[in-house]
Amino acid sequence: MAEPLPPRSAGLGLRRALLDELIEAPAGAFDFLECAPDNWIGVGGALGDRLAQLSDRHPLSCHGLSLSLGGPDPLDHVFLRQTREFLDRHHVVLYSEHLSYCAAGGHLYDLLPLPFTEDAVRHVAARIREVQDALGRRIAIENVSTYALPDRAMDEASFVRAVLEEADCDLLLDVNNAYVNAINHGGDARAFIAAMPGERIASFHVAGHYDEADDLKIDTHGTAVKETVWALLEYAYATHGVRPTLLERDFHFPPLPVLLEEVARIRALQAA
Repeated sequence: MAEPLPPRSAGLGLRRALLDELIEAPAGAFDFLECAPDNWIGVGGALGDRLAQLSDRHPLSCHGLSLSLGGPDPLDHVFLRQTREFLDRHHVVLYSEHLSYCAAGGHLYDLLPLPFTEDAVRHVAARIREVQDALGRRIAIENVSTYALPDRAMDEASFVRAVLEEADCDLLLDVNNAYVNAINHGGDARAFIAAMPGERIASFHVAGHYDEADDLKIDTHGTAVKETVWALLEYAYATHGVRPTLLERDFHFPPLPVLLEEVARIRALQAA
């Protein structure tokens, strides 16, 4: 198993559009890279060689997209075996997935919200334990952005805490998602962050979002991180302590030096 990332570390998403720039990036420009194994399992040739080059040079974390932790379909154990092989081959330091579902009688190609109920807690926690057994490691679950919610017998913070406890797993706390949900559903992002169990936080994510309206924010990962989210990250550090933090960017890529300025801002907040 790879050594864990030091708390003061700032990472960048490994996206195919950035491969050449990441390979040519100056030493020390970022502390780790993160990719979705779903997009790389079985990829060979020149792309596979570039991925191996980067994972040999930099610590690699992985953020899954398609396990459908909360879904009704049986977990895909062939895919879990392939994922475990990928994590082992690239000495992945952290694996995370979304606290949501994306398949129900077939893949839905979206991350859909779970009901905040005791039944949902038991269901998703049992599946997380099954995943951890299959992968041979603890995983972290990420709080997701939502735009409509099914049954809410409890609030989101209580639901997340209950799943973490029942599954005995870790948390990837996405600060931007906390902000997006607070605006979309009339909540308090700082209260949500403060309510998370600090001892289970393995890492943080920050990203940009789109302002559709004053009361509707869309988690796009396609723009720069907004000042409100930087302030929330600073608050998360003050509340829970510094953790490895990833800058997510999935499209509308600026030149790499612009992304590295945001990575440097993470580092500055961690140092402060």
